[in-house]
Amino acid sequence: MRVYDPPLCCASGVCGPSVDPALAQAAADLAWLAGRGASVARFNLAQEPAAFASDAKVAGLLAAFGDGALPAVLVGDRVLAYGRYPSREELAEVIEAIDEPAAAPDAVTGGCAPGSGCCS
Repeated sequence: MRVYDPPLCCASGVCGPSVDPALAQAAADLAWLAGRGASVARFNLAQEPAAFASDAKVAGLLAAFGDGALPAVLVGDRVLAYGRYPSREELAEVIEAIDEPAAAPDAVTGGCAPGSGCCS
């Protein structure tokens, strides 16, 4: 998972005399996700602008929505959320999707459906 944060005073945004509760919740949720084995990389626009420009999806979101596109959260090549941090429930769904084992191929057909042409 890659998190593209708006310009923040520090890496997590949870710093300074007044902390935005949404940033504190997002930091806790992302730490929770990482604690379950997910790889979470965060990029701060103020400190790593090249990361935003080099990702075509993030650059496209910024071109379309400006700063309103941030934060943007991507899982692989899929945009999970933009303009907001995903909820813990949304993050839990990501973990469930990662943890689901791939369906085992059918022992007889090797996973091919009859008539699909792959069983020739």
